[in-house]
Amino acid sequence: MILYRREDATGISCRISPVRGIRAINPVSASLLYQDEVPDCPFCRSRIFTRTEPFCDGDWITRGESVTFPNLYPFADRHTVTVITRAHMVEGFTRNQLSDALIASASSLEHYPGYPSINWNFLPSAGASLLHPHLQGVADSFPTSLCRFYLDASARSPSGDYWKMIREAEEGGPRHLFGDEIFWYANPVPIGECEIRGLLPFRELSDLPPHADELADGILSIIRLFRSFGSVAFNMGILCGKNRSDGDGMHAFCTLIARINPNPDSISDSAFMERIHREPIVMTIPEEIKGVSLF
Repeated sequence: MILYRREDATGISCRISPVRGIRAINPVSASLLYQDEVPDCPFCRSRIFTRTEPFCDGDWITRGESVTFPNLYPFADRHTVTVITRAHMVEGFTRNQLSDALIASASSLEHYPGYPSINWNFLPSAGASLLHPHLQGVADSFPTSLCRFYLDASARSPSGDYWKMIREAEEGGPRHLFGDEIFWYANPVPIGECEIRGLLPFRELSDLPPHADELADGILSIIRLFRSFGSVAFNMGILCGKNRSDGDGMHAFCTLIARINPNPDSISDSAFMERIHREPIVMTIPEEIKGVSLF
């Protein structure tokens, strides 16, 4: 059985092929082990203030365990890094660790007059160039492709609020997982394996701090969900409307996708369909996640 799905408002499409899970290409990952420091990691606490650069005011943003600084190798006009934990690796993240990191990352972007996002590649198989857990804040004067799709969808929505329409369609349904103020659901047209989205109760990144604890709790629940399915690697993105905008109909949302675990053969879950055709192939049917998940 192959399911072909298309999101009418954006044109995003995907293919769902549960039989591909029979290949068992995702290796069972060993438990993540706590490591305080490792040699040569620039993000470990004994090196972070000598191997990274401060902001133009001569300082780093520090909050809780987190440290935020400009990315030395940027691919956006404003590109920052937030190291989440003092330890090089932890077995699991706490609410405070993640909440502090989210607030710090947001503060590094909130004054930029453009379109910000907070992103996370966890583990090398998900694109992390360094193992030490860290967020990346990105902002440009123009939106990313995914953000633009939803800006356009919002502009075309009869009510002017595309996200309200999505919530009304998903609430109480088979894809609604949990949450009220932050509404978490399995995206019916996933852009990656087991995609889960959270609709956030704000538009601009500057409004994130009062909701950071609840957002952190939701993200941690999704991480536990992925681990119950055998996946420890993941990508996360928090997309927002334009900073200091009068209103563009864009609600902020958080999206997470599971990625293949690190493996010695460098097997990838991203191939020609994803990279060239931009049409993800996933194995998990969104409507079945709730029935076998932790919720």
